[in-house]
Amino acid sequence: MRTTLWAGPIAALMLSTGLAACGTGDDATGTPGTPAATGSGAAPTAVVTSTPAGSPTAATHDLGAPEELARGIDVPWGLTFLPGGDALIAERDTGRVLRLTPGGRPREVTTVPGVASGGEGGLLGLAASPGFATDNLVYAYLTAADDNRIIRFRLDGGDPEVVFSGIAKASFHNGGRIAFGPDGMLYAGTGDAGDTALSQDPDSPNGKILRLTPDGKPAPGNPTPGSPVYSLGHRNVQGLAWDDEDRLFATEFGQNDLDEVNLIRPGRNYGWPEVEGEGDTGGGRYTNPLVTWPVREASPSGMAIAGTTAYVAALRGERLWALPLDGGTVGQPVARLEGRYGRLRTVQVAPDGALWVTTSNTDGRGDLRDGDDRVLRFPAR
Repeated sequence: MRTTLWAGPIAALMLSTGLAACGTGDDATGTPGTPAATGSGAAPTAVVTSTPAGSPTAATHDLGAPEELARGIDVPWGLTFLPGGDALIAERDTGRVLRLTPGGRPREVTTVPGVASGGEGGLLGLAASPGFATDNLVYAYLTAADDNRIIRFRLDGGDPEVVFSGIAKASFHNGGRIAFGPDGMLYAGTGDAGDTALSQDPDSPNGKILRLTPDGKPAPGNPTPGSPVYSLGHRNVQGLAWDDEDRLFATEFGQNDLDEVNLIRPGRNYGWPEVEGEGDTGGGRYTNPLVTWPVREASPSGMAIAGTTAYVAALRGERLWALPLDGGTVGQPVARLEGRYGRLRTVQVAPDGALWVTTSNTDGRGDLRDGDDRVLRFPAR
């Protein structure tokens, strides 16, 4: 087993877990701690799909009526596509990975061992290897007994391999989104695990965006040689997406006031816990976000970019935000699907250009609707 262990002091890990136990979640307000400066289950079923039609490019268009691809999913979190267009979906609390072919029924392909679900932890992000057609590898970010870690496994069987471990866990703020970038490296968004000091600690992987090789080593060209840290000063990153010019954008949960979308630059410090939203940049030390929302309107988790539009799935806000992109800037966000499907966790662009969205009403915080949780597909336009 190849393991890259990022281990801080044991006491720090225990402290972060203990602090988070008395905190609040990623879409609630009022996490205890030092205030930041601010500027202001059952078997799933499937529903038949229709044919795609182009690629969404403008934030102003209406998404139209979705196709319901599946329902009865138990807290769907991670979502990744395979080369043929099938999707893999992670169930956070059960540790199951489901395979869904549009027009077919979701079927369990594996249950990931060692998942310790609880609070916001469990089986979180999924990412298919860029070489999946030949290596059959899938990567997963999960909460284990002692930490958060990234594993990989072959979809056709075999024991999982831990590639990166030692990310402090807690009831809240575990991060969990992983994605392969245009450079072939593996990026991971982590949370502060309720210990805000970790976000500013360059020797901790928490409160960071990590950039790793597919084997889990610090990627060549990282800001600090030998370190996996790509950017720091984050509270809880659950959305990662690249535009067509390979710029990385990320979503971040705020504490009391402001959620964020950030343009991620290597080595930049995004301010948490000193700054929440826009504020004092510490004489240029901190980087302000591109977009902020009041937490009641967002609690942003997944993020996807199609053409010149970024989509952000909002939990507490129960809507899909559409953001027009213009290079490294963002125009006026437009709210879509507001209140129609409840909490939205993950959004991804499928290989055919369609937009897939998962709901998150079975995670203990949503108002259940008949058929929750579900996978929705909006045909490309």
